[in-house]
Amino acid sequence: MELFQVKGKVCLVTGGGSGIGYGMALALVKHGAKVYICSRDMKKLQATADELTKRGPGSCYAIEADISKQENCKKVAEAIAAKETRLDVLVNNSGCVWGEALETFPDSAWDKVIGLNVKAVFNMTVACLSLLRAKATVDDPSHVINIGSIDGIRVPVLETYSYSASKAAVHQLTRTLANRLATDYILVNAVACGPFHSKMTKSTFEQFRDTILDGVALGRFGDNDDLEGMTIFLSSRASKYVTGAIIPLEGGVLIKANL
Repeated sequence: MELFQVKGKVCLVTGGGSGIGYGMALALVKHGAKVYICSRDMKKLQATADELTKRGPGSCYAIEADISKQENCKKVAEAIAAKETRLDVLVNNSGCVWGEALETFPDSAWDKVIGLNVKAVFNMTVACLSLLRAKATVDDPSHVINIGSIDGIRVPVLETYSYSASKAAVHQLTRTLANRLATDYILVNAVACGPFHSKMTKSTFEQFRDTILDGVALGRFGDNDDLEGMTIFLSSRASKYVTGAIIPLEGGVLIKANL
């Protein structure tokens, strides 16, 4: 069995219709996986699924869901279970951000961001447990990949209080779940992403592009090639001895010294 092999694997990427989720779904489809993507906008999601399938050899299918609600996480898992006997890879990517000055930062920003960025990661993982356990073995484990952020490691440049706190929570939740699920042969890791283009980051990048790039040692934004390499590694047997890790994918932001 090849190390960097995801052909035939069954995968779920939440928020797979755009941004980082799209890039990861694309990587899996390109390498022959069967990928389900979910988000709230079914029209756009279905168009993305059709486009990704054309870029096969893998295939992509859309599931409409607002996974900020626990019951909808269960419905997504049930929809997959109706068609599949297992889930090999779960990518918890859905997320949101809120930026506002300290003095006016609203309580609603905490509820929205923590709800989607943290609670949904937990709820979706729990909802998919039976599918993740179904075919997992010590030599071919199942994989949960949580999307964290460098802003969960460092102090963020912008005033995104609930976002940075939520991503730090995702990192710790990753470690906790990895420990709990190790004996089920379910590996749980997080990718601490740096600046990648997405719907969520569009306005921020437009306003602060030069400032952001000045803080990246490699001097560029991340792209789909970067996501592809990390996705295939963490979804395949190549990473079968890696769990509970928080892996930076950020072009050297964390080593950059702005003197």
